[in-house]
Amino acid sequence: MKGVINLSVFKEKFIDDKDIHIFVLKNSNGMKAKITNYGGIITSLYVPDKEGRLDDVVLGYDKLCSYYKNRCFYGGIIGRHANRIENSTFELNGQIYNLVNNEKINHIHGGSVGFDGVVWDWEIVNKNSAEGIKLTYKSYDGEENYPGNLDVEVTYWIGNDNSLNIEYYAVSDKDTVVNLTNHTYFNLSGHGLGDILDHQVMINADSFTPTDEFSLPTGEIRKVFETPMDFTKIKSVREDINSNYTQIIYGKGFDHNWVLNTKSILEKAAEVFDPASKRRMEVYTTKPGIQFYSGNNILRGDAGKDGAKYIPRSGLCLETQYFPNSLKHKHFPSPILKAGEEYKHTTIYKFV
Repeated sequence: MKGVINLSVFKEKFIDDKDIHIFVLKNSNGMKAKITNYGGIITSLYVPDKEGRLDDVVLGYDKLCSYYKNRCFYGGIIGRHANRIENSTFELNGQIYNLVNNEKINHIHGGSVGFDGVVWDWEIVNKNSAEGIKLTYKSYDGEENYPGNLDVEVTYWIGNDNSLNIEYYAVSDKDTVVNLTNHTYFNLSGHGLGDILDHQVMINADSFTPTDEFSLPTGEIRKVFETPMDFTKIKSVREDINSNYTQIIYGKGFDHNWVLNTKSILEKAAEVFDPASKRRMEVYTTKPGIQFYSGNNILRGDAGKDGAKYIPRSGLCLETQYFPNSLKHKHFPSPILKAGEEYKHTTIYKFV
């Protein structure tokens, strides 16, 4: 990454498992990310506030065993297909593929064991005087009943501009479907400091994809204007989260995909500002959609890091992606990856 220098990667043991480690990426400003090759999970992200004080701004656990039951998908790489697939089935090249039902009758986040629940191989990589950690995983033909042997790479970098950069790559030997994202929950005040209702959010999107009562996009693309889904101007999460708007009722808050206006990674896709800490996070992506999830289903009393007890809406997610349920709606951008073609995707979370 141009202009990024003097980064370091350190390997730590993650409890007593010789195959699973934590890698620490940091920059010259003190910003630091801890990432494990179990699920590619971002376990911690220390970010300076305006006075330079560091706080860990992502939700997670202290112990690896807690991530084995990671029902909230804290911090993990999500695949092969992030988000929801209706009735857990899709058709590709005339063949029906039946996936596991792991959210009522639907399929979510890659199945019983998605990419957040596997051990990735790793290597330290260098680019333009920067060090990062590249995680690799081979998802074999038939894993979770997806077709094709899929080789996946996810590389994490920390920039001296206080950016966390995630680069995704995949290639398959058969036509398949791929929709990768990261499921980190952010609380810019600090991961154990209450809810995110006073966080202010902007999403650069004039439209969103409405859902049914099972959180499945119906195929409609609806304008956000004059609805609680309008984040074209920054506003607090609290402002509309208890609205009687049907979409808010279905999601128990915000849990929807926005159709981004952005055409390149140079355009800001979303922004979050925390009035308490004065931290601001900008999101940039090459993907056409972003799922804003306000953490509605976090279990009250969930035992997090450092003795924290999480509550519903302790953190929010901004998951860059193809649209959910896009295999059922052909006018949505397609997650189908042809054999031999390359899937590439970059997302940047930048703290300013």
